[in-house]
Amino acid sequence: MSQHDDDLICVGHILGSQGIKGWVRVFSSTSPRENIVKYSPWLIEQGGVLKETAVQGRLQGKNVVARLEGIADRNQADELTGCQIFINPEQLPGLEAGEYYWSDLIGLTVETLQGESLGKVASMMETGADDVMVLKGERERLIPFVMDQIVMEVDLDSRRLVVDWSPDY
Repeated sequence: MSQHDDDLICVGHILGSQGIKGWVRVFSSTSPRENIVKYSPWLIEQGGVLKETAVQGRLQGKNVVARLEGIADRNQADELTGCQIFINPEQLPGLEAGEYYWSDLIGLTVETLQGESLGKVASMMETGADDVMVLKGERERLIPFVMDQIVMEVDLDSRRLVVDWSPDY
């Protein structure tokens, strides 16, 4: 496969090799982070080309380590350092009504109740209390993702989100 489909979800990247038998250390964007190994097979992007590979792994201390099919030694594992890890959306478990994956929210246009554009969701971050949307527009804004209090509507089909938020904040 070359060039990835826009529907693919980036769930992390490879930090480097782990040991001499081809294992790799993984940065995981999943929550909890060890869930990344449940989404086998992975699509590893290396040099602009995606390669599907089966994976096994586990949490080891604070890191996630994984063994990729076809990677048998440290040299092969080292070549994957920095490669992004993608999965197909169908690999994610279904959600209840009103729940969203961060990957669904990133890229949505955010508007106030009055229809004023505040920008687009560039990324999400976890703060402990609530997830926070990082918006890029005429300026950067941080808006808590609190359904029915701040976030009033999420329309994935129209790629927009309506918030009860003043443009002056």
